[in-house]
Amino acid sequence: MSNLVVVTAGLQVPSSTRLLADQLRDATVRRLSDAGEAPRVSVIELRALAHALADNLLTGFPSGELADAVERVRSADALIAVTPVFSASFSGLFKTFFDVLEPETLLGKPVLMGATAGTARHSLVLEHAVRPLFSYLRAITVPTAVFAATEDFGGDPALSARVERAAAELVAMLGAELPRPAPRLRSVEDELADPTPFSELLSRP
Repeated sequence: MSNLVVVTAGLQVPSSTRLLADQLRDATVRRLSDAGEAPRVSVIELRALAHALADNLLTGFPSGELADAVERVRSADALIAVTPVFSASFSGLFKTFFDVLEPETLLGKPVLMGATAGTARHSLVLEHAVRPLFSYLRAITVPTAVFAATEDFGGDPALSARVERAAAELVAMLGAELPRPAPRLRSVEDELADPTPFSELLSRP
């Protein structure tokens, strides 16, 4: 059973960002169901975690719902991550969430990327900003990234085709042999509770 987590950074309710995330989720679930799987799916709305993310930046610790969201991402088999475009890049809220994840959290995880904006002139954000972010985090990005401008919503067949193609690629990745994530690194909380001996630190490569 695949564990699919959707991360969406829309700020309005409802938002075009959440709408695109739902389309990508539904297409992926439909294809997994056709393959005989009943995936577990959860959605993380970053808008509800904005204050907790700011606290995490200041304290170094996730708490409450943010800690739960981080754990869901850690245990996911694949992610769908969708951001609105602000000032020709991903939103600050979207970036902050991935900033607070521990190193190696996304290692080897397939990620289907999406972005929304008012006009199509922002479509290259996925390639010049979002894909490099996930490459740096050593995730495995789906070849087809899905951008949707406001005019694309409302049954545009081109958008539907991109959504279906991206979902098919994500499902194919879930069936492939992927690098296994590295063992979970000790968090700051772990170290404070039970510090690693200095001699062990010195002996590490």
